[in-house]
Amino acid sequence: MHFLTQLLKHPVATGAITPSSKKLSELIANTANLNTKHCVVELGSGTGVFTKEILKRISSTCTFFSLEINEEFVKKTRMNNPKATVHHASAQDIKKYLNQYNENNSDCIISGLPWAVFNEKLQEELLEEIYDSLEQKGEFLTIAHLQGLLFPPGRKFQKLLTKRFHKVQKTKIIWGNIFPAFVYHCIK
Repeated sequence: MHFLTQLLKHPVATGAITPSSKKLSELIANTANLNTKHCVVELGSGTGVFTKEILKRISSTCTFFSLEINEEFVKKTRMNNPKATVHHASAQDIKKYLNQYNENNSDCIISGLPWAVFNEKLQEELLEEIYDSLEQKGEFLTIAHLQGLLFPPGRKFQKLLTKRFHKVQKTKIIWGNIFPAFVYHCIK
């Protein structure tokens, strides 16, 4: 119910009616091979379902923080993941927070952002910030709902990924997620 309330209040910032499923959260975290990463950034933590899986897999020396624009979701993520560092900030602030942690770049950025509801300009701006924040061969992983591919913003986002990144792969589909979804795994 909390997710639905936030969707009604902030439809573009929320973009979903429920949190991602455990299977989708496990898929994105496993695909990222997090135990080998030194700096992981999460964008759009929502209620913290990806955060929980990330925390299980990163090493004790890994720099990890999450950026969430919705203040209610920041509180919820912190409540669900007391060991997580969650900032009430936009995904466009990645560089600012990397600098705060004395990191030049990240080797892995994981996103739960609702790309298919963003307009083309916002998609391009966010992707540019993400790309510039990744080290060479860094990985960007983000979810996509199947129904999003039916609409122009979802199709445009897929084209932007393939234009921007050296390699883009799609994972298997998680059919048990409310709105079946998969992960884009992109390498700079």
